[in-house]
Formats: sequence, C-alpha cells, structure tokens
Amino acid sequence: MEIAITPEAVLRGLEPAAFDCGDLFGGRATGRRLWGYARSNPFCPRLDPLYHFHDSVDDILAWFSAPSDPLYLFGPTGCGKTSLIKQVAARINYPVFDVTAHSRLEFPDLAGHLTVNEGSLRYQYGPLALALRYGGLFLLNEIDLLDPATAAGLNGVLDGEPLCLPENQGELIPPHLNFRFAATANTNGAADPTGLYQGVLRQNLAFMDRFWLVETGYPETVAESLILERAAPELPETIRTAMIKVANEIRALFTASTAPDQAPANSAAEVVEVTFSTRTLLRWADLTQRFLPLLQKKVSPVQYALDRALGFRASPETRRLLREKLKRHFPRNFV
Repeated sequence: MEIAITPEAVLRGLEPAAFDCGDLFGGRATGRRLWGYARSNPFCPRLDPLYHFHDSVDDILAWFSAPSDPLYLFGPTGCGKTSLIKQVAARINYPVFDVTAHSRLEFPDLAGHLTVNEGSLRYQYGPLALALRYGGLFLLNEIDLLDPATAAGLNGVLDGEPLCLPENQGELIPPHLNFRFAATANTNGAADPTGLYQGVLRQNLAFMDRFWLVETGYPETVAESLILERAAPELPETIRTAMIKVANEIRALFTASTAPDQAPANSAAEVVEVTFSTRTLLRWADLTQRFLPLLQKKVSPVQYALDRALGFRASPETRRLLREKLKRHFPRNFV
C-alpha cells in the first residue's frame, strides 16, 4: 500500500543551509551570507536559469538575509514583482506559499480550517500556518485587493507574534527563524487615484506601518533587450529594439495620462489608457515570432501580434497611435 507523503512530512525534512550572495547573484564570493535550504523541495518555485534580475534584487536580498519586517513590493502591472521574489527563493531552495488576495478572502483561507477526513474532523493547516511553522516564505499577491478588516487579522503575525488557531484547540504557532512574509501590489496601500486598478482598497495605516516598502518599475532597456533576446531569438535585433522603443514611448504617454501635471506640453493629443508591461512586451515578441509566416501573405506580423497582445483592449484612438509608432520605428517590410 502506497503511503501518501504529507506537506508536513516534506517540510519537517528541510535542512537549513547558507549561501553566498555574491556566488549566486554576482558570480563572485562576497562573504555576505544568505540562509536558505540545502535541497529543493516541492514547495520551491521553478527555477528559471535565464531569468534576468531586476535592480530591486538588492532590496530583496537585504530583506531575505535576516529576520526583518515584512516586505511590501509595489509597482505597475506586469513589471515582475512576484517573479523577482520567487526567483530569489528558487536559488536558495526556499519553500514559497503564495496566495492571491481578493475582497472575499477570509483569514481561515490563510491560517487553516477544519475538514472532514474519513468521517472525522481534522484541522488542515493553511499556507500561512505552514510557512510559519516550518520556515517558509508566505507571499500574498495583490494585497491591496484585500478587505482591510481581514488584513488587520494579520497584524500579530506581522509583528512576529505566534499565530493562534482557535479552531485547533487554540494552538499557538510561534514563527520559525526562517519565516518570511512578503506582499505584492500595484499600489502603495493608499488606494488608486488613477482608477486603473479596479477593486483596489485603501489599507489601514496601522497595517501598512508594519511593512518595509520597496517600489519597483519596469526593467531598464538593456535588461529588457536581454529578456527579449532569450524569449524571441528568431526575431532580428533591430525588431526587438524597435519593440522596446515603442513600449517605452507608450509607457511615457501612459504615465503622463495618469499624472496630467507631469505631461509635456506637446503631448496633449497623445493620451493612452493602456500601457506596456514587460509581460505584454514579451507576449508581443512571442506572437510576432509565431506569426512571421504571415509575411508571405504580405500581412505585418508585428501589427497582427500587437493587436492580440495589447491593441484589442485599447480605444480606437490608441490603436491608431500604436500603428503610427510602428511606422516610425519598424522597417517598412515589417509593418
């Protein structure tokens, strides 16, 4: 009879190990120690050996290196917040328990709840309880969608206090030395004045005061060039470069559109309601690569792919603007 291995059994077998930050992220030993685990486990994120680290990795490493306040990483959609944290964790074999917040998320969804198992009640630990007990990273994505009343239930954990489980006979779980709490969001917790991120809620000031905040943005041009080269190697370098130029121009217009006081005087007519996340840029490059055979039909693979990556969710005016930028930056035979 095959015996199922429980999550608790896997996590109990974790062996702490020290890593050198320089060896892992700079190619040269620095003596700066980072604690993780000796071997990978089923709760580790999948390691991407070609991942290009964002400049904000220095903040993440400093936060990971020792017990500290919980981390709140915020920035525009698709800039790689979650992947940045997960790829650091993957390189030090850290178990990650991630949850995506929403307005109906309740505290038992995080801590645990009673379940029926073979006719009897059994307490099932939630992701937060498992991370606390065994020394993992609890990652709460889209935390600014969480109801502030539910978020307040996390205050004790954020302060380093034991987690109390009333349904499990009042069990107390003290935080493991390697427990980490990280959150990601599109806003800094003070709501969204632009109206772009529907459902975002203003978080309680006392709740937000418990976090170490890090703001991140889209990667620099050099970094995105490397990312596109790895994602779409069949595209000529000139095409990938043109894609990044278009993306950066749309980002600048989007920023000006959402912050009118920063808008250049000559851009009044160029107002856009969508932007180019790195995720969208990668999708555009990937689709363009797939649609290269359309050139034989005299159909622009760049335009065809852009509509499917971004254009179809933009207004007619923005789509016309996108086409103008394609003509400005791409070779004629591609557009």
